[in-house]
Amino acid sequence: MHPPSTEPKKNLSLLAFATLLLVAFLMGSNHVAARVAFNHGLDVSTAVVARSVFTALMVSALIYIQKIPLSITQRHWKLLPLIGILIGIQSAAIYTSVAKLPVSLALLTFNTYPLWTALWAKLLYKNKPEKIVLQLMPVMFIGLALALDITGTASGLGTKGQWQVIGLGVACALLASACFGLALVLIQFETKGLDGRVRTASTMWIVSLLSLIATQSLGEFHWPDVWDGWMGLLGLCVFYSSGITMMFTVLPRLGVVGNSAILNLEPIFALVMAWVILSQSISAIQILGAFIVVGVVIRLGMRKN
Repeated sequence: MHPPSTEPKKNLSLLAFATLLLVAFLMGSNHVAARVAFNHGLDVSTAVVARSVFTALMVSALIYIQKIPLSITQRHWKLLPLIGILIGIQSAAIYTSVAKLPVSLALLTFNTYPLWTALWAKLLYKNKPEKIVLQLMPVMFIGLALALDITGTASGLGTKGQWQVIGLGVACALLASACFGLALVLIQFETKGLDGRVRTASTMWIVSLLSLIATQSLGEFHWPDVWDGWMGLLGLCVFYSSGITMMFTVLPRLGVVGNSAILNLEPIFALVMAWVILSQSISAIQILGAFIVVGVVIRLGMRKN
């Protein structure tokens, strides 16, 4: 989760910049590892359970070791379950998208969440969208259209054929984006004063419970059937939990806000890793679209609070 922050922007040191790049790399690696595991027998609901429990245990251990006070108010208790449900849906949806689309395209589509954040803030809290968000919105959509090859020109499938291939993956990525945007808005407006590590741990425990119930209602766990799949599962757990932990422990000490724009380089890292590890490739025009989307998101992330 990349929560908004009211902390003032600061100039990045070389160490802070490198740490941000590492977090983006870890988050991108998480999704590439997930695709490896999905290719070898792991299903989405089992992946969400494993990742959520692993992360909840890791962050809870940090809270215990660092003696972080559990200052959770009654209002927080009312909103945390809703945030947990949203993150649970987001987790299942983005992993489903990663299983259906090239990893980079799934993450690019998901990265439209700043637009959803602006929409939810407007609908729920009457916050007028910033002018720059409205100006860059069509640019992001153009970049996303190029990246997804919505007309099927690059793939040679035509519009109908292309959407038969990418339709479900795009829908799931947009659902994940919408849920994540709403969760960010609720975090910003409804959980003030709650430590980020405590919020993350409680959210991950809620997601773990919900995904466990969902998995059992669907039948049973579906684990990887070969060694490569188990390595992918281990990777998605370790990379995600490490990225989250670093985000809430190392970055604050470096004076860097949690939602720094550099973190949005995640799809670019995923693009390169998916090409090397999964042999996933996209056309030059799709790469151009990817850089347009990432550029817009970084520009939005660099705007003043």
